[in-house]
Amino acid sequence: MSPLMFIFIISMFVNLSQGMQMPYMTSDPIEISGKSFDYIVVGGGTAGCSLAATLSEKFSVLIIERGGSPYGDPLVEERKLFGYSLLKTDEYSSVAQSFTSRDGVENYRGRVLGGSSAINGGFYSRASEEFVKKACWDKELVQDSYKWVESKVVFMPQLTQWQSVVQLGFLEAGFYPYNGYSLEHTQGTKIGGSIYDECGKRHTSADLLAFGKPNRITVLLKATVKSLIFDGNKTRVVGVRFMKSDGSSSKSYKAHVEKHRGEVILAAGALGSPQILLLSGIGPENHLKAFDIPVVVNLKEVGRKMSDNPAISLLVDRFSQNRTLEPPQVAAIAEGYKFILESEVLPTDITTTRISIAAKIAFPKSKGRLKLNSVNPRENPSVKFNYLESEEDLEACLEMVLLLQHVARSETVTLFLGTQAQEKKLLGGDEELKGFCKKNVRTYYHYHGGCVVGSVVDEDYRVNGVKRLRVVDGSTFEESPGTNPMATVLMLGRYQGIKILRDREAEKEEDERIQSPQGSPQPQP
Repeated sequence: MSPLMFIFIISMFVNLSQGMQMPYMTSDPIEISGKSFDYIVVGGGTAGCSLAATLSEKFSVLIIERGGSPYGDPLVEERKLFGYSLLKTDEYSSVAQSFTSRDGVENYRGRVLGGSSAINGGFYSRASEEFVKKACWDKELVQDSYKWVESKVVFMPQLTQWQSVVQLGFLEAGFYPYNGYSLEHTQGTKIGGSIYDECGKRHTSADLLAFGKPNRITVLLKATVKSLIFDGNKTRVVGVRFMKSDGSSSKSYKAHVEKHRGEVILAAGALGSPQILLLSGIGPENHLKAFDIPVVVNLKEVGRKMSDNPAISLLVDRFSQNRTLEPPQVAAIAEGYKFILESEVLPTDITTTRISIAAKIAFPKSKGRLKLNSVNPRENPSVKFNYLESEEDLEACLEMVLLLQHVARSETVTLFLGTQAQEKKLLGGDEELKGFCKKNVRTYYHYHGGCVVGSVVDEDYRVNGVKRLRVVDGSTFEESPGTNPMATVLMLGRYQGIKILRDREAEKEEDERIQSPQGSPQPQP
């Protein structure tokens, strides 16, 4: 470890222990029931924590998180246990909740304060300049928001032996230029940032709460939001109904937002946010009526434009080993950002591991839909992504598999693995490759959509057709930014929080101007 990095880490822990504090956290819904806050953030995940920390600079914030705390959980915090959280899932309490799409592909979502930043590989990389421009975001505020996140939870990794090997394999396969350590999304091979520090400890989005005004933040853990509460005219959201997440009781509790300008902000992710809208009567009328849910807003695009990047993973070692687990540290980005490749050493069970080199199609054309399975908010909604339904996606998968084979059979990779290298024959013809893609398509865990900007929310992330309600998370994306969305979702929470603070300040100044009679005599000294 370099002296500068050592000093940085020590100073950060000193700040956390001496000058910083975490917000008040409780898992008792009775403590929160009946109380009012300036903002209620539903979902203490990747976006929700950075958003709440920012809003707390001026306002009181309640975070309602359906999972528990990440602190003290080695499955979350320790890099040496990377991937085990996906092997230890249950119905109500595990930090990762499994679901299987109607395509038959197994997937996971975070269920813990910190959200998916507590269960993912921790690879941090920004969106491309093109993505930012297409989103019509303020470029300067985007940069400031990224830097705010990076100064607190992002670290430069020290490459492991295998990551150094696969980095050379990417270069041998033609992923040029070599960009070294970079947080930017540019073509070639690069080392990305990591939310694991040099001691191997993960820093989830929950850590960002200490960098707001923690005395203005209240975190309710292990509570699941049932639905939104509307005013008498059904035009404005005034609060939320919630229940215990553990399934022990169906008793409902309420929390409200401040009457004048309080807001509820959904940050429950690409599955959770559209599900809550549907359960609250905001969505396609026919679908809501099938579940006897009163229609508040007939918003037909809720749950639509769901997308998950089709991925293929090749196991490059011949048999199971007992290697040290490794999250990805290096990425290969194809020309036009068309494909993203990374490699991991993953657990297959408690004692064995496999080495995977995986790739995803960055801009799939195939889209799917999310629907309710039931009116039980604890139950996963039904989702179908329609992987490779588009012929264009299927053709892209053929090209992607050939690139994966080039990396897996590169001289560096095969020399490193030696007799342990996987001896698979090369896939050749288009029909064989298509069959392989359809049979082996999997997720890269970067699913998104369901509350897309322009169809469900406006450019300020306000839900169309109802007041005092926003969605700020990956459900608003029509495509996944960068190598993976974590950096941009963290940034988005900060970005939208700053915009809300600026808007509130402008509203306050306007109110003061209106209330102050123009031309009234100035007080004499």
